[in-house]
Formats: sequence, C-alpha cells, structure tokens
Amino acid sequence: MSTQQSPSLPGSAAASPGLPGPSGPSRAARNPVGGHVPVAGGLNSVGLAYARDLRAETVQVFVANPRGWATPAGNPRQDEEFRAACAEESIPAYVHAPYLINFGSHTEATAERSVESMRHSLRRGREIGALGVVVHTGSATGGRDRSVALKQVREYLLPLLDELTHDDDPFLLLESTAGQGSSLCSRTWDFGPYFEALDAHPKLGVCLDTCHIFAAGHDLTGPDGMHRTLDLLVDTVGEGRLKLIHANDSKDVVGAHKDRHENIGSGHIGEDPFRALMTHPATEGVPLIIETPGGKEGHAADVERLKKLRDG
Repeated sequence: MSTQQSPSLPGSAAASPGLPGPSGPSRAARNPVGGHVPVAGGLNSVGLAYARDLRAETVQVFVANPRGWATPAGNPRQDEEFRAACAEESIPAYVHAPYLINFGSHTEATAERSVESMRHSLRRGREIGALGVVVHTGSATGGRDRSVALKQVREYLLPLLDELTHDDDPFLLLESTAGQGSSLCSRTWDFGPYFEALDAHPKLGVCLDTCHIFAAGHDLTGPDGMHRTLDLLVDTVGEGRLKLIHANDSKDVVGAHKDRHENIGSGHIGEDPFRALMTHPATEGVPLIIETPGGKEGHAADVERLKKLRDG
C-alpha cells in the first residue's frame, strides 16, 4: 500500500503560532489539549463556552444525534460565530460522526444510511471550519468475511472521500475500536487493509483512541509501550496520517476488548504513557481530545492533567 505522507491540516496546531497557556505558545502548539463539548443550544454559545470553562485548546463536537440517523441543518449564525472564534483563538475543531455508521454492515439500509450520515458530517464539518471528521471503522456483520466487508467499505466510502475537493474540506479520520465482535479495525496493523481498501486517499487520516488501542491488546505501559505502539501505527499507515488523538484512560486491563473510558491517570494505562505520547515524533502538532467521565469538573481536571504532563 502507499505510504505517501498526506498534507498537514490547514490551520492545524502544528502550523499555527501557538495557543496561549501557562508554558507559552510552543508547548501548546506541540499538542493542544481539549475535550468533546456539548453543543445543544448552540455550537458557539454553548459549545465554546464549555470549552473555555475547561481551558481547552482544541474541541470536538457532534453535529447530529450520535445515536440516530437524522441529518439536521445547522444554524448559520452559530456556525459562523463558532468558525470565527476558533480561527481567532487558534482552536483546532473536529466533528465526531454518529456511532451508527457502519460501512461494513450486511444490511443495505444501514450502509446507505451510513453514506447519508457521513456525507452530512463532512459537509457540516466544512461549514463550521472543522479540520477533521472522526468515524468509527465499523464491523463485518452478518457473519461475513472481513475482506468482503472491506470491499463494501471501498464501494461506499471511497466516493465520499473523492467528494472532498474544497480547500477547506475536513479530513476523514478513522477511529479503531476496542476489538469487540467482528471489528474491522482494532490493532494498529488493521489500519493497513482499511487504507488499502480506500487507496490510501490523501484526505484519509487516523484518530487514535488510547483506550481503544489498549483494550484491543496494545500494552501502552512500561518504558516504551506507547512509543512502540506509535511506531507500529506509522509503519502501517505512513508518516503524517495521525491527525487526532482521543486521550482516554481505561477502566479495564490491556486486551479486555472493553470500551470503558477512565479519567487520565486513574485507569490501567496510567499517567506515564500519556507523557510519553507527547514526546513521539508522530504526535508533533497533533491535538488531544478527552472523552472521560466526571462531567465538566472531571473534564477540566483531565485537561489540566494532560497539560501538566505535556509541559512538565
């Protein structure tokens, strides 16, 4: 498969002068830290207000019900205010597509709805200035072989990638799962066949979830666990493809195949691997988004904890 380096995200943290913070612009530009924020009531008025309370340097949002197929139109005023604020404050923004999307489904209706939902997320991502849209890699349902499911992924998803022709179109970021059931992508090397199915498209990237990759069987602990796992990812998809990190600790042990997030440092991954994460060459300029328990108080504590690990 091709290992060509995809272009850097326009306006990404790596290319920006940096975000204000206690340790100055250069540290924040290395790895902006933020969280997934609620947006019911307004992307800007609610979402960015929540982000400011977290002292977030990057944000992730839903643009539709994550557990439904609805494709709602946005609020143009909120869209513009959100986009303008993110640009002015150098806040990289990302969209998470709905969880129901599965391009490997044996049910034709699910596959077709996945196309509609994914196209909506990508369009809304462009409208709000998002740099990437995260989607789960799905599973081969109905007892089908993985190779058959991946052919279907190509059939439905590659045309959507080819539609990303605008300069401000977001990247499509593949997020692997914890390895439950007939998952199409859970270990680092599983990204290889997935990228091959999509011709290593230049608008294709990876969102690495630390809890998922740990649950799938990659031990991130120890003196070199995190770096070794990141090396495997780069060896599989090539340099420049890692665009976003979901920084989550795990309630369960390595290889448990359970997607249960824990607060940073309070789970089986622990703090040290997150510190190591922010020293690997592949993570230079890559934002970290937390998706941890505890509500706003817990989120703010995790953002602060990751900043201290980054800046310490």
